[in-house]
Amino acid sequence: MAHIVVLGAGIGGMPAAYELKAKLGAQHQVTVVSAVDYFQFVPSNPWVAVGWTKREKITFPVRPFLEKKGIGFIGSPVSRIEAEANTVHLANGDALHYDYLVITTGPRLAFEEVPGAGPTDGFTQSICSVDHAEHTWEAYQRFLDDPGPVIIGAMPGASCFGPAYEFTFILNRDLRKRRLRKKVPITYVTSEPYIGHLGLGGVGDSKGMMESEFRNNDIKWITNARVTKVEPGKMFATEVDMAGNPVKEHELPYKFSMMLPSFKGVDAVAKVEGLCNPRGFVLIDEHQRSPKYPNIFAAGVCVAIPPVEATPVPTGAPKTGYMIETMVTAIVDNICADIAGEKGTAKGSWNAICLADMGDSGAAFVALPQIPPRNANWMRKGKWVHYAKIAFEKYFMYKMKSGSPEPIFEKYVLRAMGIERLD
Repeated sequence: MAHIVVLGAGIGGMPAAYELKAKLGAQHQVTVVSAVDYFQFVPSNPWVAVGWTKREKITFPVRPFLEKKGIGFIGSPVSRIEAEANTVHLANGDALHYDYLVITTGPRLAFEEVPGAGPTDGFTQSICSVDHAEHTWEAYQRFLDDPGPVIIGAMPGASCFGPAYEFTFILNRDLRKRRLRKKVPITYVTSEPYIGHLGLGGVGDSKGMMESEFRNNDIKWITNARVTKVEPGKMFATEVDMAGNPVKEHELPYKFSMMLPSFKGVDAVAKVEGLCNPRGFVLIDEHQRSPKYPNIFAAGVCVAIPPVEATPVPTGAPKTGYMIETMVTAIVDNICADIAGEKGTAKGSWNAICLADMGDSGAAFVALPQIPPRNANWMRKGKWVHYAKIAFEKYFMYKMKSGSPEPIFEKYVLRAMGIERLD
């Protein structure tokens, strides 16, 4: 009997566990290990941060749903991985032996790279976790009593820009509904070389469309911005040209700020010799497998993917839900093949597909593949995206509770966009 340990119970880890159990059956053991005992639908965090939805709508305890499918669960952070000994050591003192390890931990949020950043020890808010989104909602409520300048954006090295754009438009819409928008100048500060870059070198006419939306909504922006430090009520950023040379120093006042941090690999994974790149992201081959440790696989934000292009201020490439789903399916197929004594040949798809909410409208982005040149490269805007994302949240939560291994993004999101083939 093989024992497969899955690290992480998020958008990658839960489907991985369900698919593995569905294909391997009772003769093999699947155990999920997570630092928290609940699933959170991270794409809905911007709504939590302005009070449009509540924590209980986008989270649920994972243990009963996993155990119902015969999947073990341990709620404890990982303290150390002995890859040579095929053993995971947990903070609760447990040690798990594995035959295969699937890493879907997501990232570590590297707030420390910019002094004064972050919701715990700094002065900026975050929507990267539901805990952070709730903290942001608390700060936002205080801000509403005494509104003023707002700064939203992404720090140097950030790789997931969609939520920053979403939060900008959602906040803009919420302030308009409250009749407070005239009191709140909004500035978008980003490491991207231009608005709509998204870490993807742009998608279709994303540059023109996002700039137009910013202008139409009185949102100012600073691109090629290297935020250097944050103080209470003031953010410092160096704006550079396309050669990386400083052209302007900004001291930006704010009363409320949400800035996405750069990502790194979680410590226990990053410390495994030969497993990760210098930022702590797991090195994988085209089959999602570690080149050094052939029984270790990884999917999602924790994997090492090169930037789409070099930018004056460092930016990373995003890992979207569809991409993660295909990575997970490839891992499951390859582990099953390995157990059967066959060679695993399945590959994940590095295609970027995103539904971005804009408050009362939205934008859909499709980059196939993520790294140019592309077979498909377009964006669409409309109210349908806003409603599609609301519907998808409900459906995704239902599927994670039901334990179905059926691919969700491919069957429903792509068809909603009118895409039938990705090859």
